[in-house]
Amino acid sequence: MSEAQTIRCLIIDDEPPAREIIRRYVQEIPTLQLMGECANAIQAFTVLQQQPVDLLFLDIRMPQLNGTDFIKTLKNPPRVIFTTAFSEYALEGYELDVVDYLMKPIRFDRFLKAVNKAFPLHAAATAIKPVIASEVEEKKNESFVYFRADRKMVKVMLDDILYIESMKDYIKVFTRQGVIITKQSISSVEAMLPGKLFVRTHRSFIVSINKIRSFTNELVEIDKTDIPIGKLFRNGVLKVFSS
Repeated sequence: MSEAQTIRCLIIDDEPPAREIIRRYVQEIPTLQLMGECANAIQAFTVLQQQPVDLLFLDIRMPQLNGTDFIKTLKNPPRVIFTTAFSEYALEGYELDVVDYLMKPIRFDRFLKAVNKAFPLHAAATAIKPVIASEVEEKKNESFVYFRADRKMVKVMLDDILYIESMKDYIKVFTRQGVIITKQSISSVEAMLPGKLFVRTHRSFIVSINKIRSFTNELVEIDKTDIPIGKLFRNGVLKVFSS
């Protein structure tokens, strides 16, 4: 494939909200061409027989035939980026020589990194830089993330998030509209959020910097709630305040 060509990609996921997220990301990158969307591996097999595809965004846990077994049925499969909410498939995915393994909910910058790993010499590596700048720097108030809750992907605007609390294998996302509970580690959420807007104050808490009303060496106040500052995080938190 030459740099002048586009990357022809196919989305395979049984959940419509998950397909919508990937579709939106694909549309942000001019050098990606969406060839279709499939709700299962059987539909994808038909598409691959009818038209050329360079890259698959492939969910793993699907009805009828899961993503890993589907890849094994293909004689000359396209390059594959797994998109899944289940980390236990990571080892098997890499044994299949997939390009990358994206954990849902997927951040745009992580998506871009995976695409560039698939085609490191492709023009996509430079074509999307203005998009990143506009979304992250110039349009912070319009940025958002997705959380999985009630068996669907829920869109949450970054500016609406007050703070996030960890509860073992689950997190609570406290927003202006209410509380969202999702099964996810607080470390993975921390990686999703821009460091200029959020800071981790404790092993169990992440807070929105703009929502802090007051603070001491031991706690911050957000929406009349006192949130602790852990000893291991104190220097980082105070550095944010001093800047």
